[in-house]
Amino acid sequence: MKFIDLLHTASSSMLRSKARTILTIIAIFIGATTITLTNGIGTGIKSYLNKQIGNLGATNVLTIQLTNPSSSGPKSASSAPAPYNSNQRVAAISGGRNFEQQLLMSAKNINTIKANPGILSAVPARAISPDYIMGLSGKYQLSLAQQFGATSAQMLAGGGVNNNSSENQITIPGNYVSSLGYSSNQAIIGKTVTIGITSAEGIQSTVTTTVVGVQQIAVIGSASAYANTSLANQLYNIQSTGLPAATVNSYTTVAATFPSNFTPAQITSLENRLKTEGYTGQTVKDRENTVFTALNVIIIVFDMFGVIALLAASFGIVNTLLMSVQERTKEIGLMKALGMSPRRIFTLFSIEAVLIGFWGSALGVGFAALLGKVINTIGQNGFLKDFKGLSLLTFPITTIVAVIVGIMLIAFLAGTLPAIRASKKDPIEALRYE
Repeated sequence: MKFIDLLHTASSSMLRSKARTILTIIAIFIGATTITLTNGIGTGIKSYLNKQIGNLGATNVLTIQLTNPSSSGPKSASSAPAPYNSNQRVAAISGGRNFEQQLLMSAKNINTIKANPGILSAVPARAISPDYIMGLSGKYQLSLAQQFGATSAQMLAGGGVNNNSSENQITIPGNYVSSLGYSSNQAIIGKTVTIGITSAEGIQSTVTTTVVGVQQIAVIGSASAYANTSLANQLYNIQSTGLPAATVNSYTTVAATFPSNFTPAQITSLENRLKTEGYTGQTVKDRENTVFTALNVIIIVFDMFGVIALLAASFGIVNTLLMSVQERTKEIGLMKALGMSPRRIFTLFSIEAVLIGFWGSALGVGFAALLGKVINTIGQNGFLKDFKGLSLLTFPITTIVAVIVGIMLIAFLAGTLPAIRASKKDPIEALRYE
């Protein structure tokens, strides 16, 4: 028997017991659909996050803090406080239900960081808390951060701020445009907006700035507007008026830029050098990896449901083929009597198992892709309309092929026992079977 004949015979044999075969295929279908959907969600979100990583900040910036050994690890209520160090000051930083102690940095720390090979610049990352932003009409709350390094955020219009310019510049999220009184993203580019900010003495002042870009809203990261160095300095100076000099010149974090062409190995080396000097540095990529790790754990948990369904389906394949071997005992004896080798009989039943796996996985993957298209359409016109370019479910061809081939392999392994049993049938005893 040629392979094509074996394939045709195996296909015909699947239909002898339609109910058993269909139920087994349905079990595989459920598992394939579940695994394809969960991986599709993971791929879709990861793809979007990779495009939107710039919304977390510049990719060539290290956010650096002083390492505080006394704050590492869990603390009990009876833990002793750290000894006093005249060269260190701490600030209480909110961390969920508790507060963590963060060491404060000064100009001396900034100079130490700057001295590291590979550091192009190091400036304090200061918290700026404006009261409002106002365009053509109305005042709106504003979250504002200073832009460090070159932005890689996707822009709906315009571009990023220029930190070398003496002009006050700002980029705003896309959802601010209509509220500030402008009809389109492009219409607000080059226009002036007003920012209100209050000093430590309680005196409110206003600062004008030019909008140079409109950012695309991201799934994660900040919905902040970004200020260039000129605007950030002016706002911080107003905000800190009336504060003690020691408070104004103390920082919890420093933003250090490094060459944008640094390789991952060079970035890791830089982080390790800073670590030996008592600093902890983190890039946007590090933060993204943390998010991806959590996302991968969630996907694995959901994949387990698909694996359980496939496990049940594999027992279904074993049962289906064992029953088929039992029902076709005489036929197997006749095939052997006519000269078919045990290897060919093993191949015949293995092909039957693989075909069951193929149809179950192909139908499951196809249904998942169709369902994903419907969900993406509904999402992009509804609950995901603010996240331009996000396809919640994405199915690259590599994933589809991997799922189908993987399930066919599982089906082949499940069919091994029945196939071996069929190949070992004694032809004389098989022909006598009633």
